[in-house]
Amino acid sequence: MKNILALVGLIVMTINSYGQNLSSPNSELDLNFKLIKNGTPVYTLSYKGKKVIAQSKLGLELVNDDKSLLDGFELKDVSNSSFDDTWSPVWGEQSSIRNHYNEMAVTLEQPEKDRHIVIRFRLFDEGLGFRYEFPQQDNLVYFVIKEEHTEFAMTGDHTAFWIPGDYDSQEYDYTTSKLSEINELFEDAYVNNASQESFSKTGVQTSLMMKTDKGLYINLHEAALKEYSLMNLNLDESTLTFKSWLTPDAIGNKGYLQAPAVSPWRTIMVTDDATEILASSMSLNLNEPNKIEDTSWIKPIKYMGVWWEMITGKSSWNYTDELPSVKLGETDYSKTTPNGKHAANTEHVKEYIDFASKHGFDALLVEGWNEGWEDWFGKSKDYVFDFVTPYPDFDVEEIQEYAASKDIEMMMHHETSGAIRNYERHMDTAYQFMNKYGYTSVKSGYVGDIIPRGEHHYGQWAINHYLYAVKKAADYKIMVNAHEAVRPTGLRRTYPNLIGNESARGTEYQAFGGSKPNHVTILPFTRLIGGPMDYTPGIFEMDISKLNPDNNSHVNSTIANQLALYVTMYSPLQMAADLPVNYERFLDAFQFIKDVALDWDESHYLEAEPGEYITVARKAKDSSSWFVGNVNGTTPRKTKLNLDFLEQGKTYEATIYADAKDAHYKTNPQAYKISTKKVTSKSTLKLKSAEGGGFAISIIEK
Repeated sequence: MKNILALVGLIVMTINSYGQNLSSPNSELDLNFKLIKNGTPVYTLSYKGKKVIAQSKLGLELVNDDKSLLDGFELKDVSNSSFDDTWSPVWGEQSSIRNHYNEMAVTLEQPEKDRHIVIRFRLFDEGLGFRYEFPQQDNLVYFVIKEEHTEFAMTGDHTAFWIPGDYDSQEYDYTTSKLSEINELFEDAYVNNASQESFSKTGVQTSLMMKTDKGLYINLHEAALKEYSLMNLNLDESTLTFKSWLTPDAIGNKGYLQAPAVSPWRTIMVTDDATEILASSMSLNLNEPNKIEDTSWIKPIKYMGVWWEMITGKSSWNYTDELPSVKLGETDYSKTTPNGKHAANTEHVKEYIDFASKHGFDALLVEGWNEGWEDWFGKSKDYVFDFVTPYPDFDVEEIQEYAASKDIEMMMHHETSGAIRNYERHMDTAYQFMNKYGYTSVKSGYVGDIIPRGEHHYGQWAINHYLYAVKKAADYKIMVNAHEAVRPTGLRRTYPNLIGNESARGTEYQAFGGSKPNHVTILPFTRLIGGPMDYTPGIFEMDISKLNPDNNSHVNSTIANQLALYVTMYSPLQMAADLPVNYERFLDAFQFIKDVALDWDESHYLEAEPGEYITVARKAKDSSSWFVGNVNGTTPRKTKLNLDFLEQGKTYEATIYADAKDAHYKTNPQAYKISTKKVTSKSTLKLKSAEGGGFAISIIEK
């Protein structure tokens, strides 16, 4: 009997020492999981035989729990399986998506506490997803997370494209540096924002893009974030190991769970070809299938807006300048003097409707239409908007009837000023108001500190709210475009009425001092990994002082670059953000914005290097037309574009919108040239991109 027990013990020790292995379907990625001698779970990840994630610990620290879920584990069970299926998104970069992975579910028992957890690994050809699962059991039911201790140990001092770790904002320009340089560069990267709180000078946000000296591309992120806090990463400089750092609540706790429960997926993508990062559907595949049965009302939207003129300071959101304080239901705006700059007035909105209708747009967004903008920001004000009461100069019914007569839908705007409790208090009434007046989509905003006070934009409480708003909107058949909310993590697969998010440094910052000219060559590798961005492109007048003499900002982009964004920055929600008067000056370039599709059957990522350039070709949904976009960083470059993605045997006409010879994002941004050429699948185009420039091409079958 003693010999048998000794043999069993030896087998357990051997399993724990050597661990469990899992390979990707193409066998290029290999995962090893094991328990080290104190019962701590660890993993490593290799790509083509070389380690890319060194031994890294897994586990969670709990509040008021002397053992936590960190060590003392024994291997109870290992279950392996494979999955291979294809599904069709309601909208997206491609009409069908393959979901192919090998899975290993490891059940760990903690005898000292008589409880167990499951760590589930899914290995795709392009990367790894893993999460913690907490099955129903007697000794782990309600528990509070003090910190999640997931590690990502790097194997070298990689080049990283990063923004500062923050509990409230992702609206930063990207810094490119070695991992070891993050600390010294952090303060310069951490610019002022409407709401922000950092936690460490070595803290960064996901999606984090890196490149090794050997030419490997590594991306760290998370998928299916719900009922949990957002994960930042904190770098241990001595070991170059990233450690998860969850967003706390007002009293410092980082999550409240009730078993059965699961964490979000932690994701690691690895490849030696940067285009494979852009092409990956791993984040979507790690989310649950669509939960909305009738999706006929969910449609991509190309829109314009009464917005950019306020962003630049040419016009205002507020109706009057006479009121230092507003109380909804008490303040009588009829007794105030209009400031003459309020953009959301009936006649001005009609002008936008006329232009949008003439040029074939779907919708018009109007901001500043509702009472309360005089003291909306920075006052820690709970009852800040009611989302249904218009200013005296905005006639809801007249505008709606006029828009309908011009075949334009109106897009609602709900700014919450971070007062989440107030928004939920008014949400049903606000959505009913939208239904009554035919608004099918809403741009919501969360500018400023979150109320209840002390909560953060990326804490569990706020994250639960963002999803609640999307699900509630679905009850009213309303599509949601949330700004200043948490960055997306693929939830649009489950709730496809979530058609857009901002959650990064968008075009508005070009009017707030400008963004780096290579910003748009990084965003698709970072922010867009989890879902589309309402980036609001299409600016044609780069000198902001021409709109507002008091604003000397400059849009660091050429017109050709702005056109290309409609292809490279994927979104089913695309705005032509500039003023109509500026489009009228360049109607030949504006034609591309009118023509470009919003929904796609195919997407081909032709060339890419984060921070330097991206070239993408997409085939329009249910069409033979193709559109190509290239955005370039700060080094002029040449592209030899092979059109072998076109259907063989067919002839097309390519209209090429390119930087002129002397174009430059700063000194000559409006210099472009348009040419046409007959092309086939055997054609090759030779093109040049200026600094901060690019090109856009429409390819129409003839």
